[in-house]
Amino acid sequence: MQKATARTVKALEGFIFWSRWLQAPLYLGLIVAQGVYVYQFMHELAVLVTKAGSLSEAEVMLIVLGLIDVVMIANLLIMVIIGGYETFVSKLDLEGNPDQPEWLSHVNAGVLKVKLAVALISISSIHLLRTFINASQVEDRVIVTQIAIHASFLVSALAIAWTDKVMMQTLAISSHSKH
Repeated sequence: MQKATARTVKALEGFIFWSRWLQAPLYLGLIVAQGVYVYQFMHELAVLVTKAGSLSEAEVMLIVLGLIDVVMIANLLIMVIIGGYETFVSKLDLEGNPDQPEWLSHVNAGVLKVKLAVALISISSIHLLRTFINASQVEDRVIVTQIAIHASFLVSALAIAWTDKVMMQTLAISSHSKH
């Protein structure tokens, strides 16, 4: 009876561990979304190039900010795709690959959360800048709402970073006391 229970538990644990592969299609879907952003970027770039002589400086700036926004969202997608896959699904076999991102060598859930928070703040900053450029055409409540959202991203990022730092210090103290 004890062996049968041990085998059942072992099989259950194996199945639970295997279930992480259910996330792989999610990362593939994000790669497709990245392709959509590449298309969006190229479309906006074509608009900028074809209308270059007839656009005002503010219009050029808004289109360029839109391009930067797309790039930053694409960077966020890469962090989620690569970092999430590496952290939650399976290690990437990139040993010796000269193109391996530096941050990938020390990625964990905490580092990934902080990087994502910083990326969201950056994206929010671009949106806020675009709103400020168009301030004369935007309602005050929209501006205030965007500032509040941006401030909440900042506070959240600080809280995540602080929590991660406390956890790392606790782990360091805990591992130090064991030795």
